[in-house]
Amino acid sequence: MKNTVVTVGRVSVDLYGVEAGASFGGDQTFSKSVGGSPSNVAVAAAKLGNKTVLLTKVGADPLGKYIVEKLKSWGVDTTYVSTEPNGLTPVVLAALDPPEDPKLIFHRQPNAPDTTIDSASVPQDLIENCGVFWMSGCALSTGATAKSSFKWLEQRGRKKHTVIDLDYRPSFWSSMQDAGVAARAAIANCSVVVGNRTECEMAIGLTDPDQIADKFLGDGVSLAIVKLGADGVMLATAEERIRIAPCKIKLVCGLGSGDAFGGALAHGLLNNWTVREIGEFANAAGAYVATKLTCADAMPTEQVLRSFISDQQKI
Repeated sequence: MKNTVVTVGRVSVDLYGVEAGASFGGDQTFSKSVGGSPSNVAVAAAKLGNKTVLLTKVGADPLGKYIVEKLKSWGVDTTYVSTEPNGLTPVVLAALDPPEDPKLIFHRQPNAPDTTIDSASVPQDLIENCGVFWMSGCALSTGATAKSSFKWLEQRGRKKHTVIDLDYRPSFWSSMQDAGVAARAAIANCSVVVGNRTECEMAIGLTDPDQIADKFLGDGVSLAIVKLGADGVMLATAEERIRIAPCKIKLVCGLGSGDAFGGALAHGLLNNWTVREIGEFANAAGAYVATKLTCADAMPTEQVLRSFISDQQKI
């Protein structure tokens, strides 16, 4: 179990607009895939060869069945992907307008299935003893899932490799202030924090990467990761602070890159890599998926990713 990645949070069927630059107001065609940040992270980690368990819920509809079967095909353990009998599986529309920052429309019922996870449905041993516990910030926003998520984080009690991905989506919250309160409560029980500058501003009111790292580390976090978009990523511990330059790619869609980064980060943590090794590998994973249209379907195996890194070194 110590070699297991457990991720918590939302899942959906994502429909990606194929045409770069096309807005929702115009004509579009769409490509279907599994989505939801923690679900994508689970897929990414599984495709890199890790035992991965996803805690989420789908609706009792054909889209829910589609998600479960796709997750299984990628090697994700779906034992705790349960079905809400009266719920509908969420659908998310994405327009590449622009490709680096696609516009999203979330179609979620007032009580989306993934907001109704009861902590009693998941063994305590799985939460406490998994090697990486990955919490999505959106899971903290509402319903039974939010209560369960805080309970699970308290159970972990800042145990090694307890990760909060700030994963801020404004439509999930009544206000940025409420999101910040929840984020800070979660951070108090996490050893690793991951977020971009906007998400870090939501959580702690800071946008400068070094100040962000100083704050997180001062509050007891072991590893602070600040995603810098086109400027790469910064990883900071009490002993070192490393900046990884961005890869040189032709960007197709920026949506899945952060989740690919997350799966690769979990892989590096489980394998006790150095901070630099983790940063370079995860940064490359994010860049690779940014060259693809969809998220979960595009997550690379380690062989594919190593080949991509090798090609990058030749540029």
